[in-house]
Amino acid sequence: MQSYKILHISEDSLKQVKILSKTLGISLVLAQLLVNRGINSAEEAVKFLNPKLSDLHDPFVFSDMQKAVSLIRLTASKKKKILIFGDYDVDGITSLALLHDALARQGIEAEHLLPHRLKEGYGLAKNILTIAKERKIGLLITVDCGINSFSQISALRENGIEVIVTDHHEPQGKDLPQASAIINPKVQDSGYPFRELAGVGVAYKVSQALCAKSSGCDLDLAALGTVADVVPLNGENRVIVKEGLKTMSGTKRHGLKALIEESGLTGKDITCKHLGFILGPRLNASGRMDTPDHSLNLLLSCHHEEAKELAKTVNAYNRQRQKVESLIMEEAEAIVSREINFNRHKVIVISKKDWHHGVMGIVAAKLADKFCRPTILISETEGLCRGSARSIKNFHLFEALFACKDLLDNFGGHSHAAGLVLEKDNIKDFRNRINVIAGEKLLLEDLLPSVDVDMELGLNQVNFKLAEEIESLEPFGSGNPKPLFVTKNLVLRGQIRSMARETLKFWLSDGKQTACVLGFGMSRLKDALESASKIDIVYTPRKDEWAGESSLILEAKEIIAR
Repeated sequence: MQSYKILHISEDSLKQVKILSKTLGISLVLAQLLVNRGINSAEEAVKFLNPKLSDLHDPFVFSDMQKAVSLIRLTASKKKKILIFGDYDVDGITSLALLHDALARQGIEAEHLLPHRLKEGYGLAKNILTIAKERKIGLLITVDCGINSFSQISALRENGIEVIVTDHHEPQGKDLPQASAIINPKVQDSGYPFRELAGVGVAYKVSQALCAKSSGCDLDLAALGTVADVVPLNGENRVIVKEGLKTMSGTKRHGLKALIEESGLTGKDITCKHLGFILGPRLNASGRMDTPDHSLNLLLSCHHEEAKELAKTVNAYNRQRQKVESLIMEEAEAIVSREINFNRHKVIVISKKDWHHGVMGIVAAKLADKFCRPTILISETEGLCRGSARSIKNFHLFEALFACKDLLDNFGGHSHAAGLVLEKDNIKDFRNRINVIAGEKLLLEDLLPSVDVDMELGLNQVNFKLAEEIESLEPFGSGNPKPLFVTKNLVLRGQIRSMARETLKFWLSDGKQTACVLGFGMSRLKDALESASKIDIVYTPRKDEWAGESSLILEAKEIIAR
Protein backbone atom coordinates (compact mmCIF):
# COMPACT_ATOMS: atom_id res chain seq x y z
CA MET A 1 0.00 0.00 0.00
CA GLN A 2 1.28 3.43 -0.88
CA SER A 3 1.00 6.68 1.00
CA TYR A 4 -0.50 8.78 -1.78
CA LYS A 5 0.75 12.05 -0.33
CA ILE A 6 3.20 14.10 -2.36
CA LEU A 7 6.46 14.67 -0.49
CA HIS A 8 7.59 18.29 -0.66
CA ILE A 9 11.24 18.19 0.38
CA SER A 10 12.74 21.57 1.24
CA GLU A 11 15.52 22.74 -1.05
CA ASP A 12 19.05 22.60 0.30
CA SER A 13 20.43 26.04 1.14
CA LEU A 14 24.01 24.85 1.39
CA LYS A 15 25.77 28.22 1.50
CA GLN A 16 23.54 29.66 4.23
CA VAL A 17 23.48 26.35 6.10
CA LYS A 18 27.29 26.18 6.20
CA ILE A 19 27.52 29.74 7.52
CA LEU A 20 25.02 29.04 10.32
CA SER A 21 26.66 25.73 11.16
CA LYS A 22 30.14 27.24 11.40
CA THR A 23 29.09 30.43 13.20
CA LEU A 24 26.99 28.70 15.84
CA GLY A 25 28.86 25.42 16.09
CA ILE A 26 25.78 23.38 15.22
CA SER A 27 25.29 20.46 12.85
CA LEU A 28 24.45 20.98 9.19
CA VAL A 29 21.13 19.24 9.80
CA LEU A 30 20.08 21.64 12.56
CA ALA A 31 21.24 24.57 10.45
CA GLN A 32 19.09 23.34 7.55
CA LEU A 33 16.10 22.99 9.89
CA LEU A 34 16.53 26.59 11.00
CA VAL A 35 16.78 27.85 7.41
CA ASN A 36 13.64 25.87 6.55
CA ARG A 37 11.87 27.88 9.28
CA GLY A 38 12.92 31.20 7.78
CA ILE A 39 15.89 31.77 10.09
CA ASN A 40 18.82 33.00 8.02
CA SER A 41 21.12 34.85 10.37
CA ALA A 42 23.13 33.81 13.42
CA GLU A 43 21.38 36.46 15.51
CA GLU A 44 17.93 35.14 14.55
CA ALA A 45 19.08 31.57 15.22
CA VAL A 46 20.37 32.39 18.70
CA LYS A 47 17.07 34.03 19.61
CA PHE A 48 15.12 31.11 18.19
CA LEU A 49 17.13 28.45 20.00
CA ASN A 50 17.30 30.41 23.27
CA PRO A 51 14.13 32.51 23.51
CA LYS A 52 14.02 34.80 26.55
CA LEU A 53 11.49 37.23 27.98
CA SER A 54 14.01 39.99 27.36
CA ASP A 55 13.52 39.35 23.61
CA LEU A 56 9.96 40.65 23.80
CA HIS A 57 9.29 44.06 22.31
CA ASP A 58 8.49 46.98 24.57
CA PRO A 59 4.67 47.10 24.72
CA PHE A 60 4.79 50.88 24.32
CA VAL A 61 6.02 50.35 20.75
CA PHE A 62 2.28 50.08 20.02
CA SER A 63 1.42 53.59 18.90
CA ASP A 64 -1.73 53.73 21.07
CA MET A 65 -0.44 51.85 24.13
CA GLN A 66 0.41 54.92 26.23
CA LYS A 67 -2.99 56.36 25.41
CA ALA A 68 -4.70 53.08 26.43
CA VAL A 69 -2.82 52.75 29.73
CA SER A 70 -3.42 56.39 30.63
CA LEU A 71 -7.12 56.00 29.88
CA ILE A 72 -7.40 52.89 32.06
CA ARG A 73 -5.69 54.63 34.98
CA LEU A 74 -7.74 57.81 34.52
CA THR A 75 -11.00 55.84 34.46
CA ALA A 76 -10.02 53.96 37.62
CA SER A 77 -8.97 57.16 39.40
CA LYS A 78 -12.38 58.69 38.67
CA LYS A 79 -14.06 55.57 40.12
CA LYS A 80 -15.77 54.89 36.81
CA LYS A 81 -16.63 51.32 35.86
CA ILE A 82 -14.59 49.31 33.35
CA LEU A 83 -16.10 46.48 31.29
CA ILE A 84 -13.97 43.93 29.44
CA PHE A 85 -15.76 42.34 26.47
CA GLY A 86 -14.26 39.17 24.96
CA ASP A 87 -14.92 36.23 22.68
CA TYR A 88 -16.27 32.76 23.37
CA ASP A 89 -13.24 30.76 22.18
CA VAL A 90 -10.09 29.87 24.15
CA ASP A 91 -8.19 32.89 22.84
CA GLY A 92 -10.97 35.24 23.90
CA ILE A 93 -11.57 33.58 27.27
CA THR A 94 -7.88 33.54 28.21
CA SER A 95 -7.52 37.14 26.98
CA LEU A 96 -10.34 38.28 29.24
CA ALA A 97 -9.11 36.32 32.27
CA LEU A 98 -5.54 37.60 31.78
CA LEU A 99 -6.52 41.27 31.47
CA HIS A 100 -9.03 40.99 34.34
CA ASP A 101 -6.29 39.63 36.63
CA ALA A 102 -3.74 42.19 35.43
CA LEU A 103 -6.12 45.02 36.30
CA ALA A 104 -6.86 43.43 39.68
CA ARG A 105 -3.14 43.38 40.48
CA GLN A 106 -3.17 47.13 39.91
CA GLY A 107 -6.09 47.50 42.30
CA ILE A 108 -8.51 48.10 39.42
CA GLU A 109 -11.81 46.20 39.44
CA ALA A 110 -13.39 45.35 36.11
CA GLU A 111 -16.64 43.77 35.08
CA HIS A 112 -16.65 41.29 32.21
CA LEU A 113 -18.92 40.00 29.47
CA LEU A 114 -18.66 37.22 26.89
CA PRO A 115 -21.09 36.79 23.99
CA HIS A 116 -23.12 33.61 23.59
CA ARG A 117 -21.92 31.82 20.44
CA LEU A 118 -25.35 30.48 19.49
CA LYS A 119 -27.50 33.45 20.47
CA GLU A 120 -25.27 36.42 19.70
CA GLY A 121 -22.34 35.25 17.60
CA TYR A 122 -18.86 36.71 17.30
CA GLY A 123 -17.95 40.31 17.99
CA LEU A 124 -19.07 43.24 20.05
CA ALA A 125 -22.74 42.74 20.95
CA LYS A 126 -25.30 44.67 18.90
CA ASN A 127 -26.91 45.90 22.14
CA ILE A 128 -23.62 46.79 23.84
CA LEU A 129 -24.67 50.43 24.28
CA THR A 130 -27.77 49.39 26.23
CA ILE A 131 -25.67 47.03 28.36
CA ALA A 132 -23.03 49.68 29.01
CA LYS A 133 -25.63 52.27 30.01
CA GLU A 134 -27.41 49.85 32.35
CA ARG A 135 -24.12 48.98 34.04
CA LYS A 136 -22.99 52.63 34.10
CA ILE A 137 -19.76 51.78 32.26
CA GLY A 138 -17.20 54.53 31.71
CA LEU A 139 -14.67 52.49 29.71
CA LEU A 140 -15.14 49.39 27.58
CA ILE A 141 -12.11 47.29 26.62
CA THR A 142 -12.45 44.62 23.94
CA VAL A 143 -10.20 41.58 23.85
CA ASP A 144 -9.85 39.34 20.76
CA CYS A 145 -12.56 41.33 18.96
CA GLY A 146 -13.73 44.83 18.08
CA ILE A 147 -11.59 45.87 15.12
CA ASN A 148 -14.58 45.67 12.77
CA SER A 149 -17.34 46.74 15.19
CA PHE A 150 -17.80 50.21 13.66
CA SER A 151 -21.41 51.01 14.53
CA GLN A 152 -21.27 49.69 18.09
CA ILE A 153 -18.12 51.65 18.90
CA SER A 154 -19.44 54.84 17.32
CA ALA A 155 -22.61 54.56 19.41
CA LEU A 156 -20.60 54.06 22.60
CA ARG A 157 -18.33 57.05 21.91
CA GLU A 158 -21.26 59.29 20.99
CA ASN A 159 -22.72 58.49 24.40
CA GLY A 160 -19.57 59.41 26.28
CA ILE A 161 -18.25 55.89 26.81
CA GLU A 162 -14.56 55.43 26.06
CA VAL A 163 -13.50 52.33 24.08
CA ILE A 164 -10.13 50.58 23.88
CA VAL A 165 -9.94 47.91 21.19
CA THR A 166 -7.39 45.13 21.74
CA ASP A 167 -7.61 42.66 18.88
CA HIS A 168 -5.52 40.68 16.40
CA HIS A 169 -8.01 40.14 13.59
CA GLU A 170 -7.63 41.66 10.14
CA PRO A 171 -9.38 45.01 9.61
CA GLN A 172 -12.01 44.91 6.86
CA GLY A 173 -10.47 47.55 4.64
CA LYS A 174 -8.50 50.70 5.44
CA ASP A 175 -11.02 52.34 7.75
CA LEU A 176 -10.85 51.75 11.51
CA PRO A 177 -13.50 52.17 14.21
CA GLN A 178 -13.50 55.47 16.10
CA ALA A 179 -12.16 53.92 19.31
CA SER A 180 -10.30 55.90 21.97
CA ALA A 181 -7.28 53.62 21.42
CA ILE A 182 -6.58 50.61 19.20
CA ILE A 183 -4.02 47.94 20.09
CA ASN A 184 -3.83 45.56 17.13
CA PRO A 185 -0.58 44.49 15.41
CA LYS A 186 -2.43 44.03 12.10
CA VAL A 187 -3.44 47.68 11.92
CA GLN A 188 -1.26 49.48 9.40
CA ASP A 189 -0.08 52.24 11.75
CA SER A 190 0.11 50.14 14.92
CA GLY A 191 3.87 50.69 15.11
CA TYR A 192 4.34 47.11 16.25
CA PRO A 193 6.92 44.95 14.43
CA PHE A 194 5.35 41.52 15.09
CA ARG A 195 1.99 40.96 13.37
CA GLU A 196 1.16 37.44 14.50
CA LEU A 197 0.20 37.84 18.16
CA ALA A 198 -2.92 35.98 19.24
CA GLY A 199 -5.66 37.97 20.96
CA VAL A 200 -4.26 36.81 24.28
CA GLY A 201 -0.81 37.95 23.16
CA VAL A 202 -2.18 41.46 22.64
CA ALA A 203 -3.83 41.31 26.08
CA TYR A 204 -0.47 40.20 27.49
CA LYS A 205 1.21 43.27 26.00
CA VAL A 206 -1.39 45.48 27.70
CA SER A 207 -0.69 43.65 30.96
CA GLN A 208 3.05 44.28 30.48
CA ALA A 209 2.39 47.99 29.95
CA LEU A 210 0.13 48.23 33.00
CA CYS A 211 2.42 46.28 35.31
CA ALA A 212 5.67 47.85 34.04
CA LYS A 213 7.39 44.47 34.16
CA SER A 214 7.50 41.11 32.38
CA SER A 215 4.14 39.89 33.76
CA GLY A 216 5.53 36.40 34.18
CA CYS A 217 2.46 35.38 36.15
CA ASP A 218 0.33 35.83 33.00
CA LEU A 219 2.37 33.51 30.80
CA ASP A 220 0.35 30.35 31.53
CA LEU A 221 -2.83 31.91 30.14
CA ALA A 222 -0.92 33.62 27.32
CA ALA A 223 0.63 30.32 26.22
CA LEU A 224 -2.68 28.46 26.37
CA GLY A 225 -4.57 31.00 24.27
CA THR A 226 -1.71 31.37 21.79
CA VAL A 227 -1.45 27.64 21.08
CA ALA A 228 -5.24 27.16 20.98
CA ASP A 229 -5.63 29.93 18.39
CA VAL A 230 -3.09 28.22 16.09
CA VAL A 231 -1.03 31.34 15.40
CA PRO A 232 2.57 30.85 14.19
CA LEU A 233 4.89 29.80 17.01
CA ASN A 234 7.75 32.06 16.02
CA GLY A 235 8.85 35.53 17.07
CA GLU A 236 7.18 36.71 20.27
CA ASN A 237 4.73 33.82 20.21
CA ARG A 238 7.63 31.39 20.60
CA VAL A 239 8.87 33.27 23.66
CA ILE A 240 5.39 33.43 25.20
CA VAL A 241 4.70 29.73 24.69
CA LYS A 242 8.13 28.42 25.68
CA GLU A 243 8.17 30.47 28.88
CA GLY A 244 4.49 29.81 29.53
CA LEU A 245 4.92 26.04 29.31
CA LYS A 246 7.55 26.27 32.05
CA THR A 247 4.96 27.75 34.41
CA MET A 248 2.01 25.60 33.37
CA SER A 249 2.61 22.49 35.53
CA GLY A 250 3.19 24.65 38.60
CA THR A 251 0.48 27.21 37.88
CA LYS A 252 -1.00 28.98 40.89
CA ARG A 253 -4.39 29.34 39.20
CA HIS A 254 -6.98 27.10 40.85
CA GLY A 255 -8.87 26.82 37.57
CA LEU A 256 -5.94 25.66 35.48
CA LYS A 257 -4.87 23.24 38.24
CA ALA A 258 -8.36 21.72 38.33
CA LEU A 259 -8.54 21.48 34.54
CA ILE A 260 -5.15 19.79 34.38
CA GLU A 261 -6.26 17.32 37.05
CA GLU A 262 -9.63 16.63 35.40
CA SER A 263 -7.82 16.05 32.07
CA GLY A 264 -5.49 13.44 33.57
CA LEU A 265 -2.36 15.55 33.16
CA THR A 266 -1.36 15.99 36.80
CA GLY A 267 2.36 15.39 37.28
CA LYS A 268 3.12 15.53 33.55
CA ASP A 269 5.26 18.09 31.75
CA ILE A 270 2.66 20.09 29.85
CA THR A 271 3.42 20.43 26.14
CA CYS A 272 1.91 22.30 23.21
CA LYS A 273 0.07 19.11 22.28
CA HIS A 274 -1.62 19.09 25.69
CA LEU A 275 -2.64 22.73 25.28
CA GLY A 276 -3.93 22.33 21.73
CA PHE A 277 -5.63 18.95 21.94
CA ILE A 278 -6.59 18.40 25.59
CA LEU A 279 -6.92 21.60 27.63
CA GLY A 280 -7.96 23.93 24.79
CA PRO A 281 -10.87 21.81 23.50
CA ARG A 282 -12.27 21.48 27.02
CA LEU A 283 -12.23 25.23 27.55
CA ASN A 284 -13.81 25.72 24.12
CA ALA A 285 -16.54 23.15 24.74
CA SER A 286 -18.77 25.12 27.12
CA GLY A 287 -18.97 28.00 24.64
CA ARG A 288 -19.63 25.60 21.78
CA MET A 289 -22.49 23.82 23.53
CA ASP A 290 -23.85 26.48 25.91
CA THR A 291 -22.25 29.55 27.51
CA PRO A 292 -18.50 30.27 27.68
CA ASP A 293 -19.03 31.67 31.18
CA HIS A 294 -18.36 28.23 32.68
CA SER A 295 -14.83 28.26 31.24
CA LEU A 296 -14.20 31.89 32.13
CA ASN A 297 -15.38 31.33 35.70
CA LEU A 298 -13.06 28.33 35.87
CA LEU A 299 -10.03 30.45 34.91
CA LEU A 300 -11.03 33.22 37.29
CA SER A 301 -11.89 30.93 40.21
CA CYS A 302 -10.08 31.61 43.49
CA HIS A 303 -11.41 28.51 45.28
CA HIS A 304 -10.17 24.96 44.79
CA GLU A 305 -13.49 23.18 45.31
CA GLU A 306 -15.37 25.56 43.02
CA ALA A 307 -12.69 25.09 40.37
CA LYS A 308 -12.97 21.31 40.61
CA GLU A 309 -16.72 21.44 39.98
CA LEU A 310 -16.31 23.84 37.05
CA ALA A 311 -13.61 21.61 35.54
CA LYS A 312 -16.03 18.68 35.68
CA THR A 313 -18.67 20.84 34.00
CA VAL A 314 -16.47 21.86 31.06
CA ASN A 315 -15.31 18.25 30.69
CA ALA A 316 -18.94 17.10 30.46
CA TYR A 317 -19.57 19.74 27.78
CA ASN A 318 -16.58 18.40 25.88
CA ARG A 319 -18.05 14.90 25.82
CA GLN A 320 -21.33 16.34 24.57
CA ARG A 321 -19.45 18.29 21.91
CA GLN A 322 -17.73 15.15 20.68
CA LYS A 323 -21.10 13.40 20.15
CA VAL A 324 -22.63 16.31 18.22
CA GLU A 325 -19.46 16.73 16.17
CA SER A 326 -19.49 13.05 15.18
CA LEU A 327 -23.09 13.31 13.97
CA ILE A 328 -22.49 16.45 11.91
CA MET A 329 -19.32 14.98 10.43
CA GLU A 330 -21.28 11.97 9.22
CA GLU A 331 -23.99 14.18 7.69
CA ALA A 332 -21.45 16.52 6.09
CA GLU A 333 -19.49 13.69 4.48
CA ALA A 334 -22.71 12.34 2.99
CA ILE A 335 -23.53 15.76 1.50
CA VAL A 336 -20.00 16.08 0.08
CA SER A 337 -20.32 12.70 -1.62
CA ARG A 338 -23.68 13.71 -3.18
CA GLU A 339 -23.14 17.35 -4.10
CA ILE A 340 -19.45 18.12 -4.55
CA ASN A 341 -17.79 17.59 -7.91
CA PHE A 342 -14.07 17.66 -7.16
CA ASN A 343 -13.28 18.42 -10.78
CA ARG A 344 -15.30 21.62 -10.50
CA HIS A 345 -15.35 22.61 -6.86
CA LYS A 346 -12.07 23.81 -5.42
CA VAL A 347 -13.87 25.05 -2.32
CA ILE A 348 -16.35 22.84 -0.50
CA VAL A 349 -19.43 24.87 0.45
CA ILE A 350 -22.22 22.77 1.95
CA SER A 351 -25.24 23.59 4.06
CA LYS A 352 -27.94 21.88 6.08
CA LYS A 353 -30.80 23.08 8.22
CA ASP A 354 -30.00 23.76 11.87
CA TRP A 355 -26.48 22.41 12.08
CA HIS A 356 -25.11 23.17 15.53
CA HIS A 357 -23.04 26.35 15.21
CA GLY A 358 -20.73 25.35 18.03
CA VAL A 359 -19.01 22.49 16.20
CA MET A 360 -19.16 23.50 12.53
CA GLY A 361 -15.64 24.92 12.64
CA ILE A 362 -14.19 21.65 13.91
CA VAL A 363 -16.00 19.65 11.22
CA ALA A 364 -14.94 22.13 8.53
CA ALA A 365 -11.30 21.72 9.62
CA LYS A 366 -11.53 17.92 9.44
CA LEU A 367 -13.14 18.00 6.00
CA ALA A 368 -10.54 20.48 4.71
CA ASP A 369 -7.81 18.14 5.90
CA LYS A 370 -9.48 15.04 4.47
CA PHE A 371 -10.32 16.45 1.03
CA CYS A 372 -7.48 19.01 0.71
CA ARG A 373 -9.90 21.81 -0.09
CA PRO A 374 -11.01 24.95 1.73
CA THR A 375 -14.27 24.01 3.41
CA ILE A 376 -17.24 26.09 4.52
CA LEU A 377 -20.16 24.68 6.50
CA ILE A 378 -23.36 26.73 6.70
CA SER A 379 -26.25 26.18 9.07
CA GLU A 380 -29.50 27.06 7.28
CA THR A 381 -32.18 28.95 9.19
CA GLU A 382 -35.22 30.99 8.21
CA GLY A 383 -33.37 34.24 8.85
CA LEU A 384 -29.65 34.79 8.49
CA CYS A 385 -27.51 31.69 8.10
CA ARG A 386 -24.17 31.30 9.85
CA GLY A 387 -21.12 29.51 8.53
CA SER A 388 -17.68 28.39 9.63
CA ALA A 389 -14.75 28.20 7.22
CA ARG A 390 -11.36 26.52 7.35
CA SER A 391 -8.68 26.66 4.68
CA ILE A 392 -5.62 24.93 3.30
CA LYS A 393 -2.15 26.20 2.55
CA ASN A 394 -2.00 28.79 -0.26
CA PHE A 395 -5.61 29.98 0.06
CA HIS A 396 -6.24 33.10 2.15
CA LEU A 397 -9.78 32.77 3.48
CA PHE A 398 -10.19 36.30 4.77
CA GLU A 399 -9.18 37.81 1.43
CA ALA A 400 -11.56 35.47 -0.41
CA LEU A 401 -14.45 36.40 1.88
CA PHE A 402 -13.61 40.07 1.45
CA ALA A 403 -14.03 39.59 -2.31
CA CYS A 404 -17.50 38.14 -1.60
CA LYS A 405 -18.52 40.79 0.94
CA ASP A 406 -21.49 42.01 -1.12
CA LEU A 407 -23.04 38.55 -0.65
CA LEU A 408 -22.36 38.44 3.08
CA ASP A 409 -24.05 40.20 5.98
CA ASN A 410 -20.95 39.82 8.12
CA PHE A 411 -17.63 37.98 8.20
CA GLY A 412 -14.32 37.97 10.00
CA GLY A 413 -11.28 35.88 10.77
CA HIS A 414 -7.82 35.02 9.49
CA SER A 415 -6.11 33.47 6.50
CA HIS A 416 -7.03 29.92 7.55
CA ALA A 417 -10.11 30.25 9.77
CA ALA A 418 -13.14 32.49 9.48
CA GLY A 419 -16.82 32.90 10.26
CA LEU A 420 -19.55 34.37 8.10
CA VAL A 421 -23.22 35.32 8.08
CA LEU A 422 -25.39 35.45 4.98
CA GLU A 423 -28.95 35.12 3.73
CA LYS A 424 -30.10 31.69 2.60
CA ASP A 425 -30.87 33.00 -0.90
CA ASN A 426 -27.21 34.05 -1.28
CA ILE A 427 -25.66 30.63 -0.51
CA LYS A 428 -25.67 29.46 -4.14
CA ASP A 429 -24.15 32.69 -5.48
CA PHE A 430 -21.59 32.68 -2.68
CA ARG A 431 -20.59 29.09 -3.50
CA ASN A 432 -20.12 29.99 -7.15
CA ARG A 433 -18.21 33.23 -6.43
CA ILE A 434 -15.73 31.76 -3.98
CA ASN A 435 -15.05 28.85 -6.32
CA VAL A 436 -14.26 31.28 -9.13
CA ILE A 437 -11.83 33.03 -6.77
CA ALA A 438 -10.27 29.71 -5.78
CA GLY A 439 -9.96 28.73 -9.42
CA GLU A 440 -7.77 31.78 -9.99
CA LYS A 441 -5.66 31.27 -6.85
CA LEU A 442 -5.18 27.53 -6.43
CA LEU A 443 -3.09 25.20 -8.56
CA LEU A 444 -3.86 21.51 -9.01
CA GLU A 445 -0.95 20.55 -6.76
CA ASP A 446 -2.44 22.70 -3.96
CA LEU A 447 -5.41 20.32 -3.89
CA LEU A 448 -3.42 17.10 -3.68
CA PRO A 449 -2.50 15.44 -0.36
CA SER A 450 1.05 16.36 0.56
CA VAL A 451 3.47 16.42 3.43
CA ASP A 452 6.31 18.91 3.89
CA VAL A 453 9.63 17.20 4.56
CA ASP A 454 12.67 19.03 5.91
CA MET A 455 15.43 16.81 4.54
CA GLU A 456 16.30 13.44 3.10
CA LEU A 457 18.70 11.59 5.40
CA GLY A 458 20.57 8.33 5.38
CA LEU A 459 19.92 6.06 8.34
CA ASN A 460 23.54 6.60 9.44
CA GLN A 461 22.73 10.30 10.06
CA VAL A 462 19.93 9.52 12.51
CA ASN A 463 21.19 9.33 16.10
CA PHE A 464 20.70 10.60 19.66
CA LYS A 465 22.43 13.88 18.87
CA LEU A 466 19.92 14.62 16.12
CA ALA A 467 17.04 13.81 18.49
CA GLU A 468 18.50 16.24 21.05
CA GLU A 469 18.90 18.95 18.39
CA ILE A 470 15.26 18.50 17.46
CA GLU A 471 14.30 19.01 21.10
CA SER A 472 16.04 22.39 20.99
CA LEU A 473 13.50 23.54 18.40
CA GLU A 474 10.51 22.98 20.69
CA PRO A 475 7.77 24.09 21.21
CA PHE A 476 6.31 22.87 17.93
CA GLY A 477 3.14 24.11 16.32
CA SER A 478 1.91 26.36 13.54
CA GLY A 479 4.88 28.07 11.86
CA ASN A 480 7.34 25.72 13.58
CA PRO A 481 6.23 22.18 12.77
CA LYS A 482 7.93 19.15 14.22
CA PRO A 483 10.86 18.34 11.88
CA LEU A 484 10.21 15.58 9.35
CA PHE A 485 12.82 13.57 7.48
CA VAL A 486 12.57 10.98 4.76
CA THR A 487 14.80 7.93 4.42
CA LYS A 488 14.34 5.74 1.35
CA ASN A 489 14.99 2.21 0.17
CA LEU A 490 14.84 0.46 3.52
CA VAL A 491 13.84 -3.14 4.19
CA LEU A 492 11.88 -4.77 6.98
CA ARG A 493 13.79 -6.70 9.64
CA GLY A 494 12.08 -9.17 11.96
CA GLN A 495 8.41 -9.38 12.88
CA ILE A 496 5.94 -6.51 13.02
CA ARG A 497 4.33 -6.08 16.43
CA SER A 498 0.72 -4.90 16.66
CA MET A 499 0.13 -2.73 19.72
CA ALA A 500 -2.71 -0.78 21.33
CA ARG A 501 -4.54 1.97 19.41
CA GLU A 502 -3.72 0.47 16.01
CA THR A 503 -0.01 1.11 16.52
CA LEU A 504 2.72 -0.86 14.72
CA LYS A 505 6.23 -1.40 16.03
CA PHE A 506 8.82 -2.70 13.59
CA TRP A 507 12.46 -2.43 12.50
CA LEU A 508 13.83 -1.06 9.22
CA SER A 509 17.36 -1.46 7.88
CA ASP A 510 19.53 -0.01 5.13
CA GLY A 511 21.75 -3.08 5.23
CA LYS A 512 24.19 -1.56 7.70
CA GLN A 513 22.04 0.00 10.39
CA THR A 514 18.67 -0.90 11.84
CA ALA A 515 16.18 1.50 13.44
CA CYS A 516 13.05 0.97 15.52
CA VAL A 517 9.87 2.54 14.09
CA LEU A 518 6.55 3.34 15.73
CA GLY A 519 3.57 3.91 13.47
CA PHE A 520 0.65 5.28 15.47
CA GLY A 521 -2.72 4.41 13.93
CA MET A 522 -1.02 2.57 11.04
CA SER A 523 -2.18 -0.99 11.61
CA ARG A 524 -3.84 -0.91 8.17
CA LEU A 525 -0.33 -0.93 6.61
CA LYS A 526 0.79 -4.20 8.21
CA ASP A 527 0.17 -6.46 5.21
CA ALA A 528 1.70 -3.95 2.78
CA LEU A 529 4.85 -3.66 4.91
CA GLU A 530 5.27 -7.42 5.16
CA SER A 531 5.04 -7.85 1.38
CA ALA A 532 7.09 -4.78 0.39
CA SER A 533 10.50 -5.11 -1.26
CA LYS A 534 11.45 -1.52 -0.40
CA ILE A 535 10.10 0.95 2.13
CA ASP A 536 10.41 4.75 2.35
CA ILE A 537 9.57 6.40 5.64
CA VAL A 538 8.78 9.97 6.68
CA TYR A 539 9.46 10.40 10.38
CA THR A 540 10.69 12.35 13.36
CA PRO A 541 13.45 10.77 15.48
CA ARG A 542 13.04 11.04 19.24
CA LYS A 543 14.50 9.64 22.43
CA ASP A 544 12.39 7.11 24.29
CA GLU A 545 12.90 6.57 28.02
CA TRP A 546 11.80 3.25 29.52
CA ALA A 547 12.86 1.56 32.75
CA GLY A 548 15.80 3.93 33.09
CA GLU A 549 17.17 3.21 29.62
CA SER A 550 17.16 5.40 26.52
CA SER A 551 16.50 4.22 22.99
CA LEU A 552 16.07 5.95 19.64
CA ILE A 553 12.65 5.75 18.02
CA LEU A 554 11.58 6.86 14.54
CA GLU A 555 8.03 8.14 14.90
CA ALA A 556 6.45 7.54 11.49
CA LYS A 557 4.36 10.20 9.79
CA GLU A 558 4.06 8.52 6.38
CA ILE A 559 5.10 5.09 5.10
CA ILE A 560 5.52 4.25 1.43
CA ALA A 561 5.63 0.49 0.93
CA ARG A 562 6.41 -0.72 -2.57
